[in-house]
Amino acid sequence: MEIGTTKPPSREAAEQALAYLAEMSPDVRGGAILAADGSPLAATGDGDRWAQATAALLAAADRGAEGAVEQVHVATEQGEAFAVRGGGLTAVAVTERFVLASLMAFDLRAVLRDLTVAGPPAGDGAA
Repeated sequence: MEIGTTKPPSREAAEQALAYLAEMSPDVRGGAILAADGSPLAATGDGDRWAQATAALLAAADRGAEGAVEQVHVATEQGEAFAVRGGGLTAVAVTERFVLASLMAFDLRAVLRDLTVAGPPAGDGAA
């Protein structure tokens, strides 16, 4: 299913979505929501560093796939990294080791879907 885009989310909505991701996925160490141009809308820590690292990760995956990938998962001894594209946005997260990859990808997709289709995630107090 293609996630539609109508209008880029606000930085506030992206920050709420990132906070919601951390709340529903306690193994998340950090992450970011990136706009279509790769600029950070929300991030834990330095947004520009997240944007640069994510661009490099996605570029390598795209080269390997000979086209744009929708999802990347890299596992190392120190932790795991995930990036998901959808609706003109990218969500990226770094987690503890041995996180359930399918659930993390699902959570990242849900965050992007909420941002692009329905606004901020439910339960954040927004009307």
